[in-house]
Amino acid sequence: MQQSIIRVGIMSAPKIAFRLHGSYEIGRGGPRLSGEGFLESTAEGGWRLQLGGRKERTDLPLVFSPVGSAEASFELSDVTIGIGFHWERKEKQHFPGTLSIMESDGRLLAINILLLEDYLKSVISSEMSATSSEELLKAHAVVSRSWLMAQHEKARRLKGQGRSPGIKEDEGERIRWYDREDHTHFHVCADDHCQRYQGLSRASTPAVRKAVDATAGMVLTHEGGICDARYSKCCGGITELFENVWEAVRHPYLTKVTDNHRPPPGFDTVLDTEEKAGAWITNSPEAFCNTADPEVLSQILNDYDRETVDFFRWQVEYSQEEIRELLKSRVSVDVGEVLELIPVSRGVSGRLIRLGIRGSRGEVIIGKELEIRKAFSSSHLYSAAFVARPADIHQGVPQKYLFSGAGWGHGVGLCQIGAAVMGSRGYSYTDILAHYFRGAAVEKIY
Repeated sequence: MQQSIIRVGIMSAPKIAFRLHGSYEIGRGGPRLSGEGFLESTAEGGWRLQLGGRKERTDLPLVFSPVGSAEASFELSDVTIGIGFHWERKEKQHFPGTLSIMESDGRLLAINILLLEDYLKSVISSEMSATSSEELLKAHAVVSRSWLMAQHEKARRLKGQGRSPGIKEDEGERIRWYDREDHTHFHVCADDHCQRYQGLSRASTPAVRKAVDATAGMVLTHEGGICDARYSKCCGGITELFENVWEAVRHPYLTKVTDNHRPPPGFDTVLDTEEKAGAWITNSPEAFCNTADPEVLSQILNDYDRETVDFFRWQVEYSQEEIRELLKSRVSVDVGEVLELIPVSRGVSGRLIRLGIRGSRGEVIIGKELEIRKAFSSSHLYSAAFVARPADIHQGVPQKYLFSGAGWGHGVGLCQIGAAVMGSRGYSYTDILAHYFRGAAVEKIY
């Protein structure tokens, strides 16, 4: 096999402003171009390009290809990162390789085209800090490469079928799960929905380049197939099963892992009752990802990630009015006054898979993991591993709910903070991968 050429969806907007550094051409053999420009719609319909002091109508797509220099790059203005999360913001970002701009649903879509290994050098720096330990960087390079190639294989199998949220709706029950869509015009998007990719905007240090080059072509495999390797920021002490978060497919290498070199004393890690799950979630058991070490966290967390300080255990509080409004606006659930939140089923990590909501005007069950996280936050609740206690009850109606939770993210596969701690303690990248992906092998396929 050879490494693939990757198409990364960067942004969609009615107008795209860019700057070309070095020499570019449109198509093959076109005029040499550089400098600032923008593409926008015209009043008559169609599109207008301004570049090099000239404005002219143009057809789409436009492909700006670098000419004769590996140093050629481009900038895009107002790229949104953290879409739907509490740290959402716009940035000017800088990318290597080719820029393609096309029309999609009446808007402009900017796509970066580059080699897979070059893409990974940015992903590793974008998903975490480029100053991470060498073994963590290597482990993450293998995981990110595996995930991307597994998605390629999946997209080929599903070509033409399209993708949408998985939905199972029965009377009184709405179960949804969300995975990467089969993007029509590109392989992956550039935000947390797929993998963070911020081009040259996140400095790719010599350590990152060394880690990606040292593992070039290496992927996780299981029974002859490339692993659909997943990762989240913090598992909260136990990792979750794939099928409890996404579709009902069992991946043996995405199993329950207690994030420790030994079971933590004093805790039952089989969280099959509310008593056991509550004891785990509301306490602080020993785990690799149970750390507040600023040196470790600063090595793996970018500036906007550090705006969240409670990764392993966290608490939030909602008034009755706030929780009713969140349920209506985020998941279209209106059961009147929320009288009770009922855990119906939990995964192996304590994450809620199905949650009952009993109100003054009815009752509904929602799931899976991300739908529950959406229901209780204006962006996304840190995780679905939580217990919710009613408080200040007046005439049978709680005036507020206190949430105590564990971890950040879905908890499947590699735990980034746990892996960072393992790297800081001298574990090799193969040790890290063997810990989180049980039964998987590391193979070099190109």
